[in-house]
Amino acid sequence: MPRAKRFLILQLRPEDATADNELHAIMKYGGLQPDDVQRVRVEQTGLHNIRPEQFAGIIVGGSPYDVSTPDELKSPLQNSVEREFHQLLDAVTNQDLPFLGCCSGNGLLGSYCGASISRRFGEPVGGTDVRLTEAGRKDPLLRGLPDRFRVLVGHKEACDSVPAGCTLLATSDSCPVQMFRLHTNIYATQFHPEGDAEGFALRIRVYRDYGYFPPETADTLIQTITNENTPEARQILQRFVDRYRD
Repeated sequence: MPRAKRFLILQLRPEDATADNELHAIMKYGGLQPDDVQRVRVEQTGLHNIRPEQFAGIIVGGSPYDVSTPDELKSPLQNSVEREFHQLLDAVTNQDLPFLGCCSGNGLLGSYCGASISRRFGEPVGGTDVRLTEAGRKDPLLRGLPDRFRVLVGHKEACDSVPAGCTLLATSDSCPVQMFRLHTNIYATQFHPEGDAEGFALRIRVYRDYGYFPPETADTLIQTITNENTPEARQILQRFVDRYRD
């Protein structure tokens, strides 16, 4: 019997602690076992020789990199990562391959589709409510979820508008483009479907000096995060895996 295709987990976090925690959360809430995934730390190995059609689906995590930073101010590593992602997305979009970009994956896909990415709709670290659009209520990853539900966010930049050719699935007052779909199988969320209180507390500690929030508020943010519960957001991750698993 041929082996089932694995899910490709692409990570862009240079910090081992947050990268490892993110991988654990994606596997936990996606219902994935070690044999179900191939992990790639893109900032370490690049995307050389990756053939996306060989995988059941691709899940992209978050990153401290900002797409909206002018190219001349980005590090050579970040520019290289973004160029390789552009090539990967050529294959993904041309073949409509299953793809879920979370937070930075949203910015990478949105930028690839020509959307302006800026700090206009950045959101502080914490919980927020998102609302489903009419298209979102009909989408297989969202169908049957409440019209409004809680998610975890924390980003300095976002899409200024819905990328051309894409369908808006979820929105909020503070960030209009919270989730969108390209073609049939390509998704992006500005929020973190894998997010939980433990993982976000770790990220707050690691990224306290990265400009996401005033460093002196870190302890308060951690206390606030412990009261957040986002089961619907995690259902999106589980549904993505269930839908595309062989």
